Amino acid sequence: MIDEENENLTPEQDETIPAEPSAETEPEAADEAEGEPQPSFEDFKLNKQLLNAITELGYEKPTPVQTQTIPLALAGHDVMGIAQTGTGKTAAYVLPLLMKVKYAQGKHPRALILAPTRELVLQIEENIHKFSAYLDLRTVGIYGGVGPKSQIERIQAGIDILVATPGRLMDIYRKGELVLKELKTLVLDEADKMMDMGFMPQIRQILEIIPRKRQNLLFSATMHERVHTLSEEFLEFPMVVEVTPQATPVETVSQKLYQVPNLRTKIALLEHLFKDKETFNRVMIFTRSKSNADNVSSFLDRKGEGGVRVVHGNKGQNTRINAVEAFRDGEVRYLVATDVAARGIDIDDVSHVINFDVPIIYEDYVHRIGRTGRAEKKGASITFANEAEMHHIDRIEKLIKMKIPMVPLPQEVKVYDTPFDEQQEIARELDNQKRREDPDFKGAFHEKKSRPPRENIGKGAKVRDKKKAGWKKTKSGGASKRKSRNK
Repeated sequence: MIDEENENLTPEQDETIPAEPSAETEPEAADEAEGEPQPSFEDFKLNKQLLNAITELGYEKPTPVQTQTIPLALAGHDVMGIAQTGTGKTAAYVLPLLMKVKYAQGKHPRALILAPTRELVLQIEENIHKFSAYLDLRTVGIYGGVGPKSQIERIQAGIDILVATPGRLMDIYRKGELVLKELKTLVLDEADKMMDMGFMPQIRQILEIIPRKRQNLLFSATMHERVHTLSEEFLEFPMVVEVTPQATPVETVSQKLYQVPNLRTKIALLEHLFKDKETFNRVMIFTRSKSNADNVSSFLDRKGEGGVRVVHGNKGQNTRINAVEAFRDGEVRYLVATDVAARGIDIDDVSHVINFDVPIIYEDYVHRIGRTGRAEKKGASITFANEAEMHHIDRIEKLIKMKIPMVPLPQEVKVYDTPFDEQQEIARELDNQKRREDPDFKGAFHEKKSRPPRENIGKGAKVRDKKKAGWKKTKSGGASKRKSRNK
């Protein structure tokens, strides 16, 4: 996995579709903008079946990313969308895609949507089913973590839209069970995450086996160098839609930071915060490791306050799906997850996101806290950071171009002593950070001194053991006794 942050690249100004009017707009222009009617989904000339589904889903007006993307996609342009999670970007490409595919035809997919995680594949597939409720379309999602047999059977039955992770798509293609020659549209969702997860080789392989003549749509939360390189490889004269500053949290999410010395104190802080059940009513807790996810889940389970589920890479696919559904349906109060679930969980009314550990892939901070404050609703994020993690906080603040407000620990929270092993781990991480900045830095965990060279005495030579120097073996002891018995 690639964990180095990259410098954001700003697209060319003349290709960028302007976002909402800035505060510097002249008063007269602002007044005219205020007097203009708000856009509606009817303005996009969508068919009646899609408009009926949109109405039933309760969507009243398009979001900025939808307002700017849908007309471009319907006109056949290649589009590069820079938009955060929770801004409605899935509908921004699904609606024009459904207008283009329209109805079931043939056996092979005519549209392909690539996503980095199985959770995101499932979410996209679910959204397509909702929007295509009145359309005769066949959508199939394929992903790893489960056997391919049932997925292959669904593909063989006929398919119009394929949603896939890159690895599973290539696995099934190599088996000869997938024909991609009829593709007309390719969508890459969460392109920056796919780069971080090392999917670039599979994406290049996919670009080699699909038709060259097609429409391409790429969506990413950040426009760092790897995404820019990818866009140059397969987008043709793209129209760039950027509705929020790159790698910045949505404005509806408040942020707060606690500096917490160790794991045990982080648990104590969780316990203190969660006493307020009305405020912390539906909470997602993100950890950096599977072991910490299990530890936090076990603690909350013992407390028995509202129920908890945990999602990480060691959990089976059905377990992960059931955990997310239980949290979505309000059956449990807490969902603990590693970053495997940071993108791909679309749940309304998440009151808080807790960063129990600070992510070392800094873009993941934006995606974690994007689980709350969705659909223009208010949300809150709280981050716990020990001494070593404060280094990552500095880098995250540079990425999002804002300071995360730090608040002192509540007096009611007991601050525990840091165990020796955890002290060593924190010190080692601090040393590693300083060593990356200064290669000559030695620190507390520099390499051990080499042992003095041992003398090579050659094969078969005898070495006198100093410990046994005063002891001499009796050669005839046992033999002489046997001889005396035989006489």
